[in-house]
Amino acid sequence: MQMKADTALIQATRRKSGLLPATLRAAPLALGLGGLALGFWLVSDFGVVPVSNAIATAGWRGLAAFAAVQLVLFGVLGAAWCVVAPEPRLGKLGAFIWGRMVRDAAGQLLPFSAVGGFVLGARAVMLQGVSWPVAAATTFADVTTEFLAELVFAAIGLLILLVRVPSSTLILPLGLGLLAAAVGAGLFVVMQQGVGGIFRFLGARIAAPWFEQVTGHADRLQEQVDTIYAHVPRLLAAFVVHLAAWIATAGASWMAYRLVGLDIDFASAMAIEALLHAALTATFMVPGGIGVQELVYASLGSVFGCPPEFSLAVSLLRRARDIALGVPILLLWQLVEARRLRRVAA
Repeated sequence: MQMKADTALIQATRRKSGLLPATLRAAPLALGLGGLALGFWLVSDFGVVPVSNAIATAGWRGLAAFAAVQLVLFGVLGAAWCVVAPEPRLGKLGAFIWGRMVRDAAGQLLPFSAVGGFVLGARAVMLQGVSWPVAAATTFADVTTEFLAELVFAAIGLLILLVRVPSSTLILPLGLGLLAAAVGAGLFVVMQQGVGGIFRFLGARIAAPWFEQVTGHADRLQEQVDTIYAHVPRLLAAFVVHLAAWIATAGASWMAYRLVGLDIDFASAMAIEALLHAALTATFMVPGGIGVQELVYASLGSVFGCPPEFSLAVSLLRRARDIALGVPILLLWQLVEARRLRRVAA
């Protein structure tokens, strides 16, 4: 079914653009070369010297350990995505873990906003045998539950900031932002009946704009969305897993500060990480959070007594980790896409 749909898409593209079959057969090679060029461009774009300095500060073993933690997190995040999938889920976990890896790699490294990562992640899941309605609908639900968990995580970070540094000028704007989110949640409760309705409303508002171009077979998509949001316990389970993953990212941040030579307590690391992601979410249109991540790390680190150079080193170490993991992931994804094109064009 999916192969026929891809074939029809290729044929329609040929009729519209006049592409020749030979061009289609050369597409896998072009994708491979483009992926290789992308890898070199990413390394040079982020800067060989600062990335090398961050790696040298923590050491290769430190970077490897930091990357290993992220690989474990990919598994947890993939599991959270898989939880909301309709039955049968047996055998789908690997597909959702891979989709999450592609989603994050694309959002962090490709030259467009993180929004595109959600589309590519869903595409990667489809190439592993998951139908497009399930891939799209579960992406809606996964993004929704992750966003709700992030709000709780941000609230924890703000609470730590309030206790540790009650005079900080960041408390008011951050507090107003969370208050606005709480008011919005209250309105959702008033407007919707039942928890399932609340999740459905949130999913439509949070994730639907990223898939506005999915217009065909809307009934199949709606059917999958209804099936997912009808199982509230699954959504709650995904929310809990995502919250655990957010707390685990705080552990990774704490580890990174230690790797660059700064002794920081876990609560401070959690606050920095929570408020960092709140800022990155608010500026999601910035590709990879370039500049924003470094600025927020330095600013929040200073609030908690971390010298800016250490916070910037942590940011660069994080960039190095994202490149070390993301480039191979994207190259492998390109290879999978190339093989798919080869089969479709044959």
